Amino acid sequence: MYPTPVDAPQKPRFQATIDHQTDSFKKFYNSIETVRSASSSLKGKVKKLCSFFETEKPVSRNPDESKSLTVKLRPSKSMALSKSMAPDFRILSIRLPGTDDRIVVYFTSLRGVRRTYEDCYAVRMIFRGFGVWVDERDISMDSAYRKELQSVLGEKNVSLPQVFIRGKYVGGAEVIKQLFETGELAKILQGIPTRKPGYVCEGCGDARFAPCVNCSGSRKVFDEEEGMLKRCPECNENGLIRCPDCSC
Repeated sequence: MYPTPVDAPQKPRFQATIDHQTDSFKKFYNSIETVRSASSSLKGKVKKLCSFFETEKPVSRNPDESKSLTVKLRPSKSMALSKSMAPDFRILSIRLPGTDDRIVVYFTSLRGVRRTYEDCYAVRMIFRGFGVWVDERDISMDSAYRKELQSVLGEKNVSLPQVFIRGKYVGGAEVIKQLFETGELAKILQGIPTRKPGYVCEGCGDARFAPCVNCSGSRKVFDEEEGMLKRCPECNENGLIRCPDCSC
């Protein structure tokens, strides 16, 4: 007869349960610390971004000099490009020409990617809540907007939405949400033109686009000289033009 093997000592079931719960608690605590650290880092970067829109207080040696100085917007020295900054903060020196008096939001109205659509919708609703006029540029309605955004940011693959305020690049949805939650967005938007509450453009229903009046949206016009149909030079690839009533 062979000797019966002695079973290895096992922990009591109660003790094993306690050890498992302890390990689970440690993992949960570590995940909370990670989230807190990321949130703290983002708040610090948002604070730096706010200083990018702050006005410079003139410093002079006597009262007469201070009267001759004007208040000018300036980028803060702390906003120098840094490797530690998140992607939204890498190119703060970028400007969008011809938009110094407005807010520009590049977004998509397509729902192909749910997260992207929700971010775009959230940002648009935040600005509408302030009642400010926004130059909304839907890249799904006009591919020229995508090319324009790629050219300005210097990148081929860009996420949406992307926001410019007074011609200065701000960032995407997370940055706007953080600015809104901290109350800094309201300060940045001071002086931006507003629109009447409940206003909806009668020409396009706030779609910012209308069918081309030259070709009625068909994208083709008849050339009488050559006796053939040609591509309409007035509209985009969807047979649309920017609404003449609410777009500029």
